[in-house]
Amino acid sequence: MLKAIGQQLDDGRWFTGSVERNADPILAELRRVLPEAGLVLEIASGTGQHVIRFANALPRLTWQPSDADAAFRRSVEAWIAKEAPANVRMPVDLDVLRLPWPVAQADAVLCINMIHVSPWAATQALLDGSKSILPTDGVLFLYGPYRRFGRHTAPSNAAFDEQLRASDPEWGLRDLEAVVELARVAGFRLGDVVDMPANNFSVVFRRDG
Repeated sequence: MLKAIGQQLDDGRWFTGSVERNADPILAELRRVLPEAGLVLEIASGTGQHVIRFANALPRLTWQPSDADAAFRRSVEAWIAKEAPANVRMPVDLDVLRLPWPVAQADAVLCINMIHVSPWAATQALLDGSKSILPTDGVLFLYGPYRRFGRHTAPSNAAFDEQLRASDPEWGLRDLEAVVELARVAGFRLGDVVDMPANNFSVVFRRDG
């Protein structure tokens, strides 16, 4: 899987161009919605590029990366070794489907580009796990491509969806309205839906009391 997403550098870090391109637009939204201080748990950290960029830009926050894939965790560790940010913890083995999570409490949860490359049950587990560790009004921040009102937002997204479903029938772009309803039932209220570059969305939920 790693070979499909980018290239491995000599020091063990994995690098993906798309992550570099979307980091700054995502960071602009994170600046707006995250608390000034506290712990941010990143679900499915992948290569580790995002968490390093965000941690350097938001030094008052402590960042906890995680991934269920050991190869990704090694890449995150290599990024930490290279950049040495004091506010990033070592990645933990976290599969959203395995409850309870190894992180008992967080002030915000960040999940980028996971929902469409996992079964629908993982979205439910993401919501359940986030609710269990977030305080009232705590932020759950999602980013990625979605269908809107039963339709794809661009031909490229439709093609991407077909590719995903051919790879795994349980994967694919989700209807954002279905995710919002699932979140409501799980105890989250919708804050913002923000159009992002390359036909993606930032979706902000807050935990109900």
